[in-house]
Amino acid sequence: MTTAQRPTGVFISLEGGDGSGKSTQLKLLADSLKAIGHDVVTTREPGGSDSAEEIRKLILEGDADRWSPLTEALLMYASRRDHLERTILPSLARGAIVISDRFADSTMAFQGIAGAVGEDTIHKLHALVVGEHNPNLTLIFDLPIEEGLRRSGDTGVEQRFESKGAAFQEQARRAFLKIAESEPHRCAVVDARGDVADVAIRVMDKVQKRLPALFKNC
Repeated sequence: MTTAQRPTGVFISLEGGDGSGKSTQLKLLADSLKAIGHDVVTTREPGGSDSAEEIRKLILEGDADRWSPLTEALLMYASRRDHLERTILPSLARGAIVISDRFADSTMAFQGIAGAVGEDTIHKLHALVVGEHNPNLTLIFDLPIEEGLRRSGDTGVEQRFESKGAAFQEQARRAFLKIAESEPHRCAVVDARGDVADVAIRVMDKVQKRLPALFKNC
């Protein structure tokens, strides 16, 4: 699919700090939307296509200082372009709802702001790679970083960003809230505290209010 073709589906991204519950809530939201008859595609970043998943390993594995923040941002956008071309845009073209665990706001938060690459640099990369293909709705899961790091734990190999420490994570949290404040038409903040069921209710409330057309025939 070329970027000139106009998507007809709905694109939802889930953002927030590590351990904020995005992955769990993505599955619950997808199941709820499928239950009312929607074609739903779930995906993630970095990753979401075969080649992008290979880049994911480079980004998320290894020591915290393996890459500079600018190199991370370039890898993220290389992965994102393939993800768009091979997964997101074709799914939207057939009218599906695409729900992604992270998208471009994570690059702005982690590399642009917390990593000090700079917002202008990230905006330029975004314009070149993503263009107008932004999510229709972005849910930003907000959670105190101590709770997020406790939830995410210290197991597994994809721990580069957790290993950057609490101060870095706090900068990223503030960055996500700044993004939400600057783009209220697209972003909605979800209080990620509490049990899974309570957060799921908050998520569905945000989606129903922001995207009411999805529920017209329910």
